[in-house]
This record gives sequence, structure tokens and C-alpha cells, in this order.
Amino acid sequence: MCGITGFVGYGNEEILKKMTATLEHRGPDDAGFYFNGEMGLGHRRLSIIDLATGHQPVFNEDKTVAVIFNGEIYNFLDLKKELEKRHQFKTKSDTEVIIHLYEEKGESFLADLNGMFALALWDEKKKKLILGRDRMGQKPLYYSLLNQTLIFGSELKAILSHPLAKREIDFSSLAKYLTFEYIPSPKSIFKNINKLKAGEYLVYQSSKLEIKSYWDINFKFQIPNSKFQNCLQELDKKLEEAVKIRLMSDVPLGIFLSGGIDSSAIAYYAQKNSSQKIKTFSIGFEEKSFDESKYARQIAEFLNTEHYEKIFNSKDVLDLVPKVMDFLDEPLADTSILPTYLLSKFTREKVKVALGGDGGDELFMGYQTFQAHKINQVYQKFPRFFKKIAEKLIYNLPLSLDNISFDFQLKKFLSGADFPIQRRDIIWLGSFLPAQLSELFKPEILARANLENQFEEADNYYQKIKGHNFYNQIIYLYQKFYLQDDILTKVDRASMANGLEARAPFLDYHLVEFINSIKWQYKLKGFEMKYIFKKLMENKLPKNIINRPKKGFGIPMAKWINNELKEFTLNLLSKEKIDREGFFNYSFIVQILKEHFSRKKDNRKLIWTLLVFEMWLEKWER
Repeated sequence: MCGITGFVGYGNEEILKKMTATLEHRGPDDAGFYFNGEMGLGHRRLSIIDLATGHQPVFNEDKTVAVIFNGEIYNFLDLKKELEKRHQFKTKSDTEVIIHLYEEKGESFLADLNGMFALALWDEKKKKLILGRDRMGQKPLYYSLLNQTLIFGSELKAILSHPLAKREIDFSSLAKYLTFEYIPSPKSIFKNINKLKAGEYLVYQSSKLEIKSYWDINFKFQIPNSKFQNCLQELDKKLEEAVKIRLMSDVPLGIFLSGGIDSSAIAYYAQKNSSQKIKTFSIGFEEKSFDESKYARQIAEFLNTEHYEKIFNSKDVLDLVPKVMDFLDEPLADTSILPTYLLSKFTREKVKVALGGDGGDELFMGYQTFQAHKINQVYQKFPRFFKKIAEKLIYNLPLSLDNISFDFQLKKFLSGADFPIQRRDIIWLGSFLPAQLSELFKPEILARANLENQFEEADNYYQKIKGHNFYNQIIYLYQKFYLQDDILTKVDRASMANGLEARAPFLDYHLVEFINSIKWQYKLKGFEMKYIFKKLMENKLPKNIINRPKKGFGIPMAKWINNELKEFTLNLLSKEKIDREGFFNYSFIVQILKEHFSRKKDNRKLIWTLLVFEMWLEKWER
């Protein structure tokens, strides 16, 4: 796991080294550079495989092709076995496979790679740069074309270290962030800097930039007989293989263990395929209302793993709040990044690689919003007068500031119920409604925020998937948005800030293609989520682990804003500061603060989303 950066066009060795230095946290073990007068490649290395000879950039035999790489190629030994018949390998690393694969297959080489990656390949003979990103978007890659210079990097900070790059806020991206709680690819928070989307690659040659796709999510059946029992047997086989190949490492490896079914399943298959006790890691909290460490402890005892646990208090999390922007280049309002960072930091004390359960909910329909879609299909058939009565009753329910309380869920449901399918989950999971943005933004900013195109990415994706089954459409959109730009971004930044590689077996593309081909009715049976996955694990894990409700890393943010974070909130959202920046109407901000402080409304999401942006602004506008 590493950080990559570089440019084609204007630049020199000093600029290249400065850009690369910004990624030291992603790769603290080594640095590598290549500059030939017209282009530069910079690399920071976290040594996982081939510790002795895995230095990058890596070249082909005559040094006409160079590559820098962030990630892991899990099938590289199989690829190498065939390639070494015709090529001379100088290293034992997975990176060198990429070069020789490109020499034989050209741009189509990406389709042969099974892994998580962001890579940059330079072909000296053709004067061509290729940037590629893995199928599910596990590893990040930003790029910018400025004055006929193509600049790229694993994180925004690398691009911003190039003298041509400007820190000019894209207000349409800001509007999307305030609603989505993240900025959907391909946009970034800055103008003229984009993110390469999952399953895409970029070709830059003769001052021309072209974006191409080499893979996309599909729902085609992949087994001749799609009966439930056949799917169950194939799922068992493919999940075990996905975990098994991710145990490959030349350094200590462990498992993130939350005590939920996803991470517990990964731990089960890892222990099954290990000759010694696997290491498992979990964190807990002194506050029992959001502590779930007992479930992780139960699984560790059940599987007989070498378990490590650390208990934090609320102050440990609160102390991290002002520092969150030290490892986030863009605003990201997912509060679970705080405990994810703490877990990564704790895990890194013992190992360099950790497997986690990311992707299970998006693949197996594990979020309550999948149930909400079913309810909404019935709700939309009710007469308008009945809906008005229901809305009045729900909005007058007593307020609770507990994490994901019943009244919070009902009010969230109503907020998105009338939106079209491709926008509904964004509203349910997100923060500001479009109408609220019209009140929040000052008129001159509102004009630049381009709200009419706020959901353009969702609408574009929907055009590609609208011919499919309703529930497969939802699964597709979840994997394209929430998984790619929230969950995987959160895990990447939190883990890499601590020099830890995080691997996600559920996102093995063979497994993803198979699970997506399973009938949705096997995943959501009635209102039971993840049905086929639970059936798979019912004789492998304790029943209470399989059947307990999903909770995730719950943070009592609503209560903290009213207490421990109140002064911090008031300072960061002060009238003087807001007026000086000139983006927002302070009258609207003070209104949502008063509503929250007086417990009239639960505005935790609106307030936290604003706090994250203001923290980002303080750091990046300096």
C-alpha cells in the first residue's frame, strides 16, 4: 500500500519530490522517483510484499515502460507464472506483473488484474501516460489537466503541491457535499481537479486526455442453475477464496472485528485458512450505549483468535474532532471516520495489514433503507389526505437525541419518500435537502452552486440502469455512490493515515459479480436483510451475531453538539466567521443551532456537515 503522484508537462525534480513528500503517511518505508525532463513519477511505499526488491518505480527490461502502483494484485502469482515464460523478472513484487502484462496486452491489461489499486504507467516510446483505478474504487486517484500539464496523485494534497494547481472551491461540489455528505466522483471540492471513477482508466497522449471504462457492475446470472441451494454453495466457495488470497503478506496481518456478521464472517474464513491463530482487533467505548466490544470478544473466543481490544472514552473521540482534517483532503461528514481512525491506529501497533467487512451491506442489501424502499412502495399508494395526517403525527413525535432513534428514522423516511428512486437514498442517508440549501447559501453563492445539476451523477447512472429490476437499481446506486465515495474513502484515509493497509474480501470482483447475479429476493426476503448471507453463516457463527441488528460505529453526535462540542460548534459557526467567509446566511445557521440546542429538532446531520466543511476550510484555505 502506497501513495503515487506525478505529472506530464511542466515540472522538475524539486516539484516532484515536494508532491511525493505530501504522501509520506501513505508510505513511510521508502520513496522512489523517476524524472526524464518531460514527465515525473513519485512513489511512497508501505512495504507489504517483496520487502527487499519491491522498490518503485518499476521498469521493463529496456526501461521504456515505467509504473508506480498503490495497492495489491492478488492474482499476480498466477499472472507471473505465464508471463515469466516470455519476460525476465527482476523483483518478486506484484507491481512488475503490471508492466509485462501491458507489454503484451496494451490498454486491456487492466481487465486481468484482480485487486485494489491505483496505478500510473508511462510508455516512453508512445509518450503515453495511463492512470487506472480498481473496479470498486478501493484506492483513490485524483487528476487535473492544467496548461497542457497532466497532474495526478493519490490525494488532493499531492496535486495542490504542484505550482499550476489552484485552490478554488467548486461551489457545485460544495452543494453536493452538503446534501450527500461526501463529494460524488468524478468531482472534487476544487475546480479543475477530478477523481478517476471506479473501473475507469485515463489515457494522456499528445496533449489529449481520454477517460475509458474497462469494467462495470452487472446483474447477469453466472451459474446455470440459480436455485437457492446452488447459490449458497457457490457463495461459500467464492467468499472463502476471496479471503484466502487476501491473507498473502510478508508482514504481520490481522482482522478488523466489530462483532457484526460481515467482519465475523471474514474472521471465520481467515481462521479456517490459517495454520496459526489469526490476530483480531476491536475497539470499545466506556459509554455502554454505543459500545459493542462484547460481541467482538464473543466472536474472538468462539473462533479462538489472538484477540486485541482497546477501550476508549468519549474524550478520546472528541479530541480527534479538530484533527479530522489532518487526514481528510475533502470534506467527508461520516462521523464513523473518528472510531475508524482509532481502530486503525490501534491495529497498526501490531500489524501492517488488516482485513475488514466493507461491502457486505451494499452487496447483500444490509441497510434499513432497503426495507424503507419496500415500505415506500406501499406508502406512495396512500391518498394524499392520509399522508398529510401521517406527516403531521410523525413531525410532532417527541424528540430523542439517541443514535438513530425511532423518530429520527421516521422523519428521515418522510424527507426522501417523494424523491425519484435514484435520489431517494442520497436524501435518506445525507444531510441538507435541496430546499434548505436555497436558504443556507448567500444569493451570489447560490447562483454558482448550480443546484439544478445537484443530482447529475445519480441521474446519469440511473440512465444506465433504469432497464433493470427496481431493487437491482438500488443496489447499483449504492455501490456507485455510498460505497465508493463514503465507505471506501473513509477506510482508505483512516487506515493510510496510520500506515495500515486495509483489505476488503467482499470486494473481490469475482465475488462481487457473483453476488450481484444472485436474485434480489435471496438477499431481502420479506423484510429480512442479507437473508442468503445469514443462511450461509448460520452453522458457522453464533446465532445472536447473525441475527443482531446492524449498528456500525455509533457516535452520539446529537448529544455531543448540545454538550461537549457546544463551545466548539459555536466558535466554528460564529457570526463573525460565517459573515467573513461569505458563503452562508448566518440567520439560517443560527436557526438550526437554536432548534437543536432547544431540542425542538434533531439537526445533528446539518450541523456536523457544516462543522466538517468549516474545519476543512480552516486547513485548506490557509
